[in-house]
Amino acid sequence: MLLGVALTLAYAGDAHARKVYRCVGRDGTVSLSTAPEPGSRCEAKEFDDNVAKVPNLWGSMGVINGTLYERQQDGQTVYSTRNLPGSIKVLSFTVETPPGEPAHVGLGNIGKPQLDKFAAHFRTAAKANGVDDAWLRAIAHAESGFNAAAVSPKGAQGVMQLMPATAKEYGVTDPFSAQDSINAGARHLKSLVRRYKGDLTLAAAAYNAGIGVVARYGGVPPYRETQAYIAKVQALHESYRSALAAQPAKSKRGKKR
Repeated sequence: MLLGVALTLAYAGDAHARKVYRCVGRDGTVSLSTAPEPGSRCEAKEFDDNVAKVPNLWGSMGVINGTLYERQQDGQTVYSTRNLPGSIKVLSFTVETPPGEPAHVGLGNIGKPQLDKFAAHFRTAAKANGVDDAWLRAIAHAESGFNAAAVSPKGAQGVMQLMPATAKEYGVTDPFSAQDSINAGARHLKSLVRRYKGDLTLAAAAYNAGIGVVARYGGVPPYRETQAYIAKVQALHESYRSALAAQPAKSKRGKKR
């Protein structure tokens, strides 16, 4: 695996410990690096010398095609799958992640992309509001599993699991209408993305925990539920991006459901 290659290159002279960082950029994309990436949220993982047994950090994303880069950072040679300034290409790679395997403890089995669920509604709402179709679907998948009749213990309703006050704010008269819920959810996400200047991680945190909580902590709150939710949305986002990109042109047109 690429992870093993990166670690072997980075720690060729160290037979004791290997460390890799799972980094999430402002656009929600995931990368692996042997040092924290500037501008990304990174989580360190340390492993023993047996690289072959390093757990999956990509998440349930199917087949990933990418590039391993080398760069100098703080006087050290760093290897990363993100092309940052000053990077030099080392090799190209293809990695197939185990189906349903979590990106980390707490993520759970996120399942496969469900492209047939309200496809036309997602495309229309995403285009009308300038949000990423794959990200909008990832939020819906994480929130309700596309169940238009879903009601959470806290009172959130519908496909996008909008709280009654939020639904009312966006003029939703029927919270269990898939089309109305998706349209309002897209508008709400557009507002959050604008508020956080394109930071999808903060937008997802606010969607889950609320704008006030994000403001109180000055970023992602230290809630296990919210942090697991963000990781789930990020993994789903990558999964839906890949699945939508692989769709034939005819399938992308689809029909309303």
